[in-house]
Amino acid sequence: MTLDSRICYRALRAHDARFDGRFFVAVSSTRIYCRPVCTVKPPRRENCRFYPSAAAAESAGYRPCLRCRPELAPGNASVDATTRLAQAAASMLEDRTLDEGGLDTVAARLGITDRHLRRAFGAEFGVSPVEFAQTQRLLLAKRLLTDTALSVTDVAFASGFGSLRRFNALLKQRYRLNPSQLRSQQRRHAHARGAAPSEALNFELSFRPPYDWPALTAFLGARAVSGAEAVEGGRYRRTVRIPGDGKEHLGWIDVAMSPKKPALRVTVSASLARTLPPVLSRVKALMDLSCHPVDVAEALGGLAKRRPGLRVPGAFDGFEVAVRAILGQQVTVAAARTIAGRFAAAFGDPVETPIASLTTVFPTAGKIADVPYGQIARLGMPAARARTVVALARAVVAGELVLMPNADIEATLDRLRALPGVGEWTAQYIAMRALAWPDAFPHTDLGVRKALGETDPRRVLAAGEAWRPWRAYATMQLWESLRKE
Repeated sequence: MTLDSRICYRALRAHDARFDGRFFVAVSSTRIYCRPVCTVKPPRRENCRFYPSAAAAESAGYRPCLRCRPELAPGNASVDATTRLAQAAASMLEDRTLDEGGLDTVAARLGITDRHLRRAFGAEFGVSPVEFAQTQRLLLAKRLLTDTALSVTDVAFASGFGSLRRFNALLKQRYRLNPSQLRSQQRRHAHARGAAPSEALNFELSFRPPYDWPALTAFLGARAVSGAEAVEGGRYRRTVRIPGDGKEHLGWIDVAMSPKKPALRVTVSASLARTLPPVLSRVKALMDLSCHPVDVAEALGGLAKRRPGLRVPGAFDGFEVAVRAILGQQVTVAAARTIAGRFAAAFGDPVETPIASLTTVFPTAGKIADVPYGQIARLGMPAARARTVVALARAVVAGELVLMPNADIEATLDRLRALPGVGEWTAQYIAMRALAWPDAFPHTDLGVRKALGETDPRRVLAAGEAWRPWRAYATMQLWESLRKE
């Protein structure tokens, strides 16, 4: 990734939030690196070095700033092929795919050689995938030491380290501190800001403003699966199932807007402590925290003026969203929500939570693949639609479908369209949410046609060319224009 130092320094002096996460500034006189929004006095230009990632700065020998906390910087989103490939790999590394099968597994899932992956990754982030993964583990550990009361041992394993000895050694090598010293220093800075560590697992995930939280929660709330999801008091809540360490971890999350910062506050149940990287990665995808709203607004022009911070809701679980898309074929949002609630109650698993509205965790593809389609049809849908749900589950179990943001877009769309009962609308909706593809465009959608005053899907498709590569955001704007406040 090529960085223009003149533009970077300009953004640094302005503390411009639009550049947060797009680059990091390292100061040669202090050997510390920061986010461009750091509140300290900007250093002299000749002392600044600019890096495309935290890993690149640490690889060059710099330590993370204790004030702006680089681990809180939002991620990046791009539709450029090489950049998207590197970002997809980074997402998988954050989700701990490297822990499960190594770099070969990451490359195989992306459909490329590990050599090509290393080349694309180095061009984007300036470091190797292994160095990037190592930095991500350290930054998560740093966050857990500061923001939670987890023991040092629990922090080490929750961050992805295989042993406490390796964790201690790498922390001392990189940050010149042992875990207790780092926790003490970080908490002194936190207390100075009026913050205190919590017994709960609480996190802040940053975004680039503006962010239309009311519109996003309204969208999710209208489609919330009863028992598994809820939007209450401006907060999004859901049950969670995450595989790890040879077993399933069940729990819940609660997400709300921070009243003072451009960030979301995320509370994670203690039962999910060993699965924090994938949990937080999925929250980022669900809440579209990688969006660059200014770039999107420029591309959409007048269409984005009414709701400039509108996001595209992603998916916490791709299979769940895909099932909902199938259940929502040719019925209203309310009807689809009712059927989805019955589906979760019939085939999901009970889970204990302190939130009365959360009682059930959505079923896995493995379970649904073995369910006779007649049992699903009895929930209130045509038999053909029930067959589609089972076919989807079997494709996921067989590995023919990967419903995650890092999946190959065109190949996945082709596989979705090949399923019986899956048309263009369903495929594009799944790409828009489960695959987090910003250029997905369900041009046959009735709401999209109504908002544009068009009856011919071909003319809708032609109109959408002006909004590339952000047609998913255009879709949200069109749907939002029809919603009554």
